[in-house]
Amino acid sequence: MTGITRTLAEFIAGLTYCDLPDDVARRAKLLIFDTIGIALRARWDAASTDSLIRAVDRLGMRGETATVIGDSHRYTAAGAALINGALAHSLDFDDTHARGSIHASAPIVPAALAVAEEVGANGKQVIAAVVAGYEIQIRLSLALGPSDHYNRGFHPTATCGAFGAAAAASRIMGLSADQIDSAFGICLSQTAGSMQFLHDGAWTKRSHVGHAAMCGLVAATLAAEGYVGPSEAFEGRAGFFRSHAPNPEPTRAAAGLGEVWETMEIAVKPYPSCRYGHAPIDGLIALREEYGIKPHEIEKVKVGLSKTGLDIIGEPLADKQKPISIVDGQFSLPFVAAAALIEGGLGWDDYETLLANDNHKALWPKVEAVVDPEVEAEFPDNMAARVQVATKDGVFEKYIQSPRGEPDNFMTEDELRWKFEGLVSPFLDTHTMAAFADGMLSLEEAEDIRALLIMSAGQSPVCALAGA
Repeated sequence: MTGITRTLAEFIAGLTYCDLPDDVARRAKLLIFDTIGIALRARWDAASTDSLIRAVDRLGMRGETATVIGDSHRYTAAGAALINGALAHSLDFDDTHARGSIHASAPIVPAALAVAEEVGANGKQVIAAVVAGYEIQIRLSLALGPSDHYNRGFHPTATCGAFGAAAAASRIMGLSADQIDSAFGICLSQTAGSMQFLHDGAWTKRSHVGHAAMCGLVAATLAAEGYVGPSEAFEGRAGFFRSHAPNPEPTRAAAGLGEVWETMEIAVKPYPSCRYGHAPIDGLIALREEYGIKPHEIEKVKVGLSKTGLDIIGEPLADKQKPISIVDGQFSLPFVAAAALIEGGLGWDDYETLLANDNHKALWPKVEAVVDPEVEAEFPDNMAARVQVATKDGVFEKYIQSPRGEPDNFMTEDELRWKFEGLVSPFLDTHTMAAFADGMLSLEEAEDIRALLIMSAGQSPVCALAGA
């Protein structure tokens, strides 16, 4: 019987754009577009970016090969993958997969784009490679059991993402199944990503996603040059499943491969915060609008979450009720609940203002979270939530099964374009922004990925490629 690692390697080696169902190819294109807009804003508006760029410079990773989204300079492929991966995750505005409890695009799209520029791949090849990455990354997380993986202190977006990035890079490079098998083996020794950042709002959540993108690219490149990695990277005695989770289900990694497309289960974010807070935001906005709830009338806010969601955005409650940094706010149920109830929503530009707003601060101590049995039963298939607001006029409640942006409640192309324009409009003129969006939304027609990506820096492709 063919092992799991080999089965996945053979799938990647044989996958082409023509193999993708139309809805899968279209969904992947929209996910890539969403990721690009987030990365562009983060290039100029994330606190962690400047130090990352300086470090990459110091490490000698400037070059003539690849584009960093929103940046007019050139970088090595590895440097671009590292930076773009971090940028894509720096706003916590990137896509998610509920059952895998994972961010799919951030480690995978940057690796695919860096290699695509290096080898001259077209848009269809990029889309196929990204789908290959999604299918590997998500299935690995499902096989590990996300909650168990989290409980060991790992961030699955980074750990599983490194293998997804290797899959995407390998597909664009045209590696054989043998080479991809080696790439997975090499990647096994590069898989990392600690959840320790939650304790103090550190920036490593961003950088280790970029690290995953870079490591996947490096692993594929080593394999392409004949470097030999260990076989059975996933199911082996010291493989990924046994080393990274206590009770893995390895068969889930290949179940329905090529027939069931996990790509279609990826959700996009309308709010730049942890996905576990989105159903509460939707529910609280709905209550605010339906009952005309005013902040000064609120006596208590109670939110029912899954145990996993509670652990990430609701506990320890005393800390979550006193967010200081943007990262704190992104992972604070009290913060996002106050934004929903007072502002009627949450945008990236809101953090700096709302973290210092006295009206918001006054509401944070009134927000608490509990494990809700119905929500827990829905998890991980749905990131549901139950919200309850008590005021002097009564108690109002709403249950949200599927937050906006989930696969069965997916954002439209127009909504995603609105999100894109809201993120990039401070940095691109109207003409360039429209042309860039049009190009990304017709990615399957692109013959020159570099000319398209260069537009992210507000440059004419012809002038930029000529060095003007």
